[in-house]
Amino acid sequence: QVQLVESGGALVQPGGSLRLSCVASGTIFSFNAMGWYRQAPGKERELVATVTTSGSTNYADSVKGRFTISRDNPKNTVYLQMNSLKPEDTAVYYCNSNGYSGNYWGQGTQVTVSS
Repeated sequence: QVQLVESGGALVQPGGSLRLSCVASGTIFSFNAMGWYRQAPGKERELVATVTTSGSTNYADSVKGRFTISRDNPKNTVYLQMNSLKPEDTAVYYCNSNGYSGNYWGQGTQVTVSS
């Protein structure tokens, strides 16, 4: 069974940085596209960034130039480096795996940007 475990969420001041991690198990990680999504209170879940099996990346316009997604296949881990954080980045961030074994979500990690 595929499991995704996120970590790294925290309370941070505007302008600060965080790095989220997501460790996958129960799947051949390198065969899966990976992504980060977020959901703010009262809003729908939205795409933040994705990385394909070949390393191609895609970002939401709202995070371009501030966030970077990357993957480490030997460690079965995908990262989201978030810089220049804004209050509107406050949300629960979810890791997603999409590949031969299906589509899976992690439990989420809370990111709060506030002074």
